[in-house]
Amino acid sequence: MTSHSSSEKDRVVIFDTTLRDGEQSPGATMTHEEKLEVAELLDQMGVDVIEAGFPIASEGDFQAVHEIAKRTRNAVVCGLARAAFKDIDRCAEAIKPASRKRIHTFLSTSPVHMKHKLQKEPHEVYEMVIAQVTRARNYTDDVEWSSEDGTRTEIDFLCRCVEAAIKAGATTINIPDTVGYTTPEEYYTLFKTVRERVPNSDQAVFSVHCHDDLGMAVANSLAGVRGGARQIECTINGIGERAGNTALEEVVMAMKVRSEVLPWWTGIDATMLTRASKLVSAVTSFPVQYNKAIVGRNAFAHESGIHQDGMLKNAQTYEIMTPESVGVKQTSLVMGKHSGRHAFVRKLEDLGYKLSANQLEDAFVRFKALADRKKQVQDEDIEALVDEEIATAHDRIKVLSLTVIAGTMGPQTATLTLDIEGKHVTTQSVGNGPVDAIFNAIHSLVPHEAKLELYQVQAVTEGTDAQAEVSVRLSENGRSFTAKAADPDTLVASAKAYLGALNKLTSKRGKTAVAEPRIHPQHAG
Repeated sequence: MTSHSSSEKDRVVIFDTTLRDGEQSPGATMTHEEKLEVAELLDQMGVDVIEAGFPIASEGDFQAVHEIAKRTRNAVVCGLARAAFKDIDRCAEAIKPASRKRIHTFLSTSPVHMKHKLQKEPHEVYEMVIAQVTRARNYTDDVEWSSEDGTRTEIDFLCRCVEAAIKAGATTINIPDTVGYTTPEEYYTLFKTVRERVPNSDQAVFSVHCHDDLGMAVANSLAGVRGGARQIECTINGIGERAGNTALEEVVMAMKVRSEVLPWWTGIDATMLTRASKLVSAVTSFPVQYNKAIVGRNAFAHESGIHQDGMLKNAQTYEIMTPESVGVKQTSLVMGKHSGRHAFVRKLEDLGYKLSANQLEDAFVRFKALADRKKQVQDEDIEALVDEEIATAHDRIKVLSLTVIAGTMGPQTATLTLDIEGKHVTTQSVGNGPVDAIFNAIHSLVPHEAKLELYQVQAVTEGTDAQAEVSVRLSENGRSFTAKAADPDTLVASAKAYLGALNKLTSKRGKTAVAEPRIHPQHAG
């Protein structure tokens, strides 16, 4: 990005919170290894600040932040902390190994939050702001302070708190739209007003953090930048609680494609956006909607005849950016049972995947098995196969064999053999339908108290030989875990998806019967 060196004031810092705010989506929980993999990719693609987690939430969160702090080469590694000193101290310990580190501490400032959540008077909250920033500043000179529910905070009180936070040593001030309530014009005015009224505002970078409850997170974020903010807090695929967060890929490409009206720039390598999207989708088992901007499957698809005709004559008739600019390579390479390893590797590169040697070997074996069962293996088939390979790489329980007897004469029966950490165990169970029988068999081999919250089936491609992609969400002790699996046999996919969610659940709680307790930053006192 050297061409932008003369306009450093127009550089927008990209603060990625996929691993913290994104992971708070119900069911989106990642394993330790998956978090490290996502963090490494974020660092490679040029993210400026990686919010790696909320260290005091649990021992698992602490360890993940600590390990990411050790491994990250370029980005600032950030941890979240509430106003409590024990939160800030724990956060400081977690990020200690990082070469560049930040503590992000927050406090509610809106009347509704101060009264009902904090049960504190404004003057008490004001003193807490000074105390929490001062405490954080003892550990690092990079401190971010957030006024939670900032868009519903009285402007005079907000300005007082911002001024105090900067005076106490905060170098970044975040005014979040915590509940996804604001509009672009309001958010623009908010930043413009605060920056004009706070006398020391020039000593800090202002940041936007928007939720998408009204579908305006991206528009609001860009409006905040127009109002003087120079950091955008966002997530890959826009994942996050409720309707999600600002989507990283959307703000980055909006500034690239419409630079004449959005005259700011980032250090993100846009050609890695598709790869990042696929990785986050795979490890969280959260599908990307087909018509999602930038990274959706249909983002560059033109089915209507008039569009196709225009595209053939000149791509710019309906295309405002090229697929290649976001890491989608156009390829006509059709895969089948005669395709070799080299063609398979090239196809994975075209689709934006980068696998380890072991993952590649396993994926190729599964591809050959699939190609024996399907005449033509389409891109979507390979994506489903590789996503599953990434998601199940560290699973301790796997399906070895499954036989199901189903039909009108019930009850239905499932005979299942599992590999549990190298030990092979078999059982036979009955159920009210084949899927129920399979899940009963799993329950008898792996006893648990998890409740099935979601069971969903969809075809990966067209045709009767299409793979079925099954999504399963299990919940236990207030925490949800989602997994996806694909197979030409819907029942096999069902077993694999259920086990995928169960593997995530058991990896979180070890092999004990109780899920690891975890504090939620915004719901805990």
